[in-house]
Amino acid sequence: MTSKPEPRVTFYTRPGCHLCDEARVLIEAVCAELGEEYVEISIDDDPDLQRRFGDEIPVTFVDGRQHDYWRVDPARLRRALAG
Repeated sequence: MTSKPEPRVTFYTRPGCHLCDEARVLIEAVCAELGEEYVEISIDDDPDLQRRFGDEIPVTFVDGRQHDYWRVDPARLRRALAG
């Protein structure tokens, strides 16, 4: 049995964040286009994440490395996932 690979994109967010809502739409579209999965994590559920990211939300990681914060550039995300 083959296990499903971990999503390459991690999206740190919080409820009520309008920038998060905008970023989610772009991340969903790019991931769907490229056949990639993403995982969304609310920083409000983890005090360590709240301290780490604070006001930089939303934060996007690709392959475990910070890729963007506040805004998502779809072309840049595509390049990161293609590389």
